[in-house]
Amino acid sequence: MIRVNTRKFHIATEEEIKNAQTSDVYFERTKEILEKEGLSDIHVTAEITTGSLPKNWEWGILAGIEEASHLLEGLNIRVRSFPEGTLFRPVDSSGVREPVMVIEGRYLDFCLYETPLLGLLCQASGIATMASRVRRAAGTKTVFSFGIRRAHPALAPMIDRACYIGGFDAVSSMIGAKLLGKSPTGTMPHSLIIAIGDQIRAWKSFDKYMPKEVPRIALVDTYYDEKTESIMAAQALGKSLYGVRLDTPSSRRGNFQEIIREVRWELDSRGFKDVKIFVSGGLDDESVRTLSEAGADGFGVGTSVSNAPVVDFALDIVEKEGKPVAKRGKLGGKKEVWRCDKCLLDYVLLEGEPSPSCSNCGNKTKPLLDKLLESGRPSGPLPAPDKIREQVIDQLRKLTA
Repeated sequence: MIRVNTRKFHIATEEEIKNAQTSDVYFERTKEILEKEGLSDIHVTAEITTGSLPKNWEWGILAGIEEASHLLEGLNIRVRSFPEGTLFRPVDSSGVREPVMVIEGRYLDFCLYETPLLGLLCQASGIATMASRVRRAAGTKTVFSFGIRRAHPALAPMIDRACYIGGFDAVSSMIGAKLLGKSPTGTMPHSLIIAIGDQIRAWKSFDKYMPKEVPRIALVDTYYDEKTESIMAAQALGKSLYGVRLDTPSSRRGNFQEIIREVRWELDSRGFKDVKIFVSGGLDDESVRTLSEAGADGFGVGTSVSNAPVVDFALDIVEKEGKPVAKRGKLGGKKEVWRCDKCLLDYVLLEGEPSPSCSNCGNKTKPLLDKLLESGRPSGPLPAPDKIREQVIDQLRKLTA
């Protein structure tokens, strides 16, 4: 008889994840069959690749490597991986799939971990990729992660971390900010204004009770026109007002660009040129670019990042007992990935082949797969989120399209 789980929240514990209890059952059955057939010692090389990206994206940002390292640590395997935050493409310059991670060892030592490993990489990479696309659309303007309410709360730290390393400036969740060593960022909800019953009183109460380091950003679309409430907030708070936030529902937006332009004009004409305009609600990379051009100074982006489409990574054996093998549609043999840092062009070659020169600029290329684990032990310290974020933004600057 199967015992019913009585846990209060439908989440796996760290111990359950680490012990591969979130794996698909057919890997447990595979392990049992191989052991009974006397094939426990088969040594393989497996690689993680994807054949395409969601929405015809041309590039992705690899995330989830820190968690993957903790998942696989202690197993008697060797793991090489692109560093977390690496911009990758499904295939290299000649159409060969790029392995973002390579695992070597006895298959039975890691076969149960395929399911959780892919889960860690697929979802975090999707979120980080969408965050980077928003970051690129916003230019140097401020972007906040507002998406945790659209996902299971157990994922809040992962979502905010992936958004941050993808290029966002700040995150809203208290636990996500704690993970990053940052302070959480937010403005005020409509419920504050409705509970108090008056916009001006709510804005003044916020100004009165919140610490001075919290920016005074007034929500200006609760009852009246955004332009009207923006003027009210500016006149009520004066020089204390840092910005206004427009969270206008879609049924009331009309031409949102024109609303932003109107708000900007009215604030400027009354001497409030320093008051910034923040927008939120249903934003993605395309709308952020459009609203930035209209004059918005910052963006709270939620659902499009927290529910970003996952990257469809797969793990495949490409070498068994030192000999190339592969299922249909995949290329056998142990590989290396080489990159031109200037052009961000990649070249996938069999391991041992000499490094190629970039076909575009002639520069020397460098290997992308770094040692992550050696015999189950970390090869070195993992980079801090700030360092990963810097690397992501640097790569985004190099993109030409």
